[in-house]
Amino acid sequence: MKRMHAVRQRGVTILVVLVLMMVMIMGGLALARMTEIGTLASGNSNYREASLQASEVGVNTAYAAVRALANEEADFGTWYWATMQAADAAGVPTIDWSAAPEVAVGSYSVRYVVERMCNTAPVTATLRQCLVKQVPQTASARVGNEALDPPNSRQFRITVRVAGPKDTETWVQSLVTKG
Repeated sequence: MKRMHAVRQRGVTILVVLVLMMVMIMGGLALARMTEIGTLASGNSNYREASLQASEVGVNTAYAAVRALANEEADFGTWYWATMQAADAAGVPTIDWSAAPEVAVGSYSVRYVVERMCNTAPVTATLRQCLVKQVPQTASARVGNEALDPPNSRQFRITVRVAGPKDTETWVQSLVTKG
């Protein structure tokens, strides 16, 4: 009779060991999954940071092109418009991005467009029709002298789209001044 009782105890022990092993295996799988998710998240963060750095090439290239513009009133339908273009809810111009100039930065494709921040073209009243930046000037403090209007410069909005590996896409906008 004692012998039968010992056999039953061995069967229960095996069952307890199998349950504990299953719990340990499930814990190991959960830990492996958490590590994988952490690696993916840090990789995505690196792609985003690299695309943001690549966007600076687009902003600088577009700014150099704006500075070289001889005629601000003419549209160059692939990258420059003399007036603000229609935009989506995020403020991104609704244009054909495949026609915009492209700069390759490593494995990233950088495209840019420029809009002069004016409502109409040609501009007849800069202060009413365009977004301008006024630079305060030092003036005479002499009594009776009329205060002069500060000089103003037109603003341009540069929009840059960066497409990269793993379908990353970054949009950057910047206002620049010319004049």
